[in-house]
Amino acid sequence: MNRSLLALAFTLLVMSAMLFLPAGTFSWMRAWVFGCVFTLEVLIATAVLWRVNPEIFVARSRVQPGTMKLDYVFITIALTGFIAIFPVSSFDYRHQWAQTPAWLTWACYVPFSLGFAVATWAQAVNRHFEPGVRIQNDRGHTVIDTGPYAIVRHPGYIASSILAISIPLCLGSCWGLLPAFVFVLALIPRTLFEERVLSHGLVGYNAYKARVRYRWIPGIW
Repeated sequence: MNRSLLALAFTLLVMSAMLFLPAGTFSWMRAWVFGCVFTLEVLIATAVLWRVNPEIFVARSRVQPGTMKLDYVFITIALTGFIAIFPVSSFDYRHQWAQTPAWLTWACYVPFSLGFAVATWAQAVNRHFEPGVRIQNDRGHTVIDTGPYAIVRHPGYIASSILAISIPLCLGSCWGLLPAFVFVLALIPRTLFEERVLSHGLVGYNAYKARVRYRWIPGIW
């Protein structure tokens, strides 16, 4: 738990630097509100996961050995897009390029919280929720088909996509949507890549695909 709190403190420090330094001011109220909501959401998620699936903290602490080489390309693109959301949104605020109306900012905390909740739910039921794509033979890899995985095959991806798109809007930035879309677009081929790896290497995954038809959004894809 202490390591998780230290990681949160470090994340907040880096995020604050990416927001307030490019903005050129510490009086950006939307950034302060976002930071408070983000901290609260992380603390709740940490408390839940520590209770129901504590090993997830070790599993997700780094990209584990054995991760497929091609996946590092997807990780790099997605991570770059996600990180860029914060300074791009900050410069948008500084130069007032394309700011959202206040009502949209507050409304976007609904999908932001929903994305956080679904991501936490997925991690709570899936002990194999690692940051890299691999067959986890060292951890007794099995198919997970409970919780959100009974609805779609990749709830973590749709949850993180909702988060990425809602973050710049919570910060009041339209330009921040550009790197957010880079993040989302990187996850689409990664989903197909992960499915191929799991279909060929994980016992029972093809039967799971037959039971749960959709990858991200029921009835669509």
